[in-house]
Amino acid sequence: MSATASSINKASQSGGKGKRQMDKLLLQILGYVVITILAVFCFIPFLLVVSSSFSDEQSIIEEGFKLIPTSFSTEAYSLLFKYPEQMLKAYGVTIAVTVIGTVLGLFLTSMTAYVLQRKDFKWRNQFSFFFFFTTLFSGGLVPWYLMITKYLNMGDTLLVLILPMLLNVFYIIVMKSFMNSIPEAITESAKIDGAGDFRIFIQLILPLAKPALATIGLFIALAYWNDWYNALLFIQNENLMPLQYYLYKMLGNMDGMRKAMMQSGAVVNMALPTESLKMAMTLVATGPILLAYPFIQRYFVQGLTIGAVKG
Repeated sequence: MSATASSINKASQSGGKGKRQMDKLLLQILGYVVITILAVFCFIPFLLVVSSSFSDEQSIIEEGFKLIPTSFSTEAYSLLFKYPEQMLKAYGVTIAVTVIGTVLGLFLTSMTAYVLQRKDFKWRNQFSFFFFFTTLFSGGLVPWYLMITKYLNMGDTLLVLILPMLLNVFYIIVMKSFMNSIPEAITESAKIDGAGDFRIFIQLILPLAKPALATIGLFIALAYWNDWYNALLFIQNENLMPLQYYLYKMLGNMDGMRKAMMQSGAVVNMALPTESLKMAMTLVATGPILLAYPFIQRYFVQGLTIGAVKG
């Protein structure tokens, strides 16, 4: 009887284990199917942009946007790169501003957050309120413009594209919350070993904060890459125009030419590829960010187990 009961128990356990494995497999299959469907829905708009950028303007006007172009044309890209030197200069300015601004912004943001989350910093609550207060009230556009151009004298320089966006209070709060979860024993043990605050920050805190640094760094880089408003206000030198502002001016000139020619009674549908040009500009402006994103994404899944405290 005992042998029979034991065999029945083993059979039930193996049956339950096989059922759990089957449920797990079905859940994985369902997850992959849902993720694949979502990926397709996310990829279709991008494919539509690519297709429209290589479509003839007349076909877009008559048939609308299609996933497969009925009339292939590179007229939009020919117009976009008609002056390649200006395009390369705009790319160079944007890349330089994005790299410098992201590195400095990340360093200052993480350093500020580290100081504000230190419980032994006497004035951390007062400084936190000061930073938070700036998110509720501001001096306004005119005082800010006068400060940048008249008092700081940064107009028409690369500094005016970097410094105004160097610090973001929201990113400081996010980084501060992330650093609060880092065990204090790390800092205390480093101090016992004779390490200074700056060394602790560089060699211990920053490696543990890689996920937050990658996330906030991506947001800062996107903000610098997509910025055109500061260039509109402060940049007059064509050699210092970033990519987004250069494309903005080109599109504005195209619209102005189109309206002027329409008022004069001229037929401009074939001469000015406005819609396809917008799609080509979208690809030119977003291409480098799309290429850089996979290299940053791997840091998003890292946890705080890097360099964990040993008991």
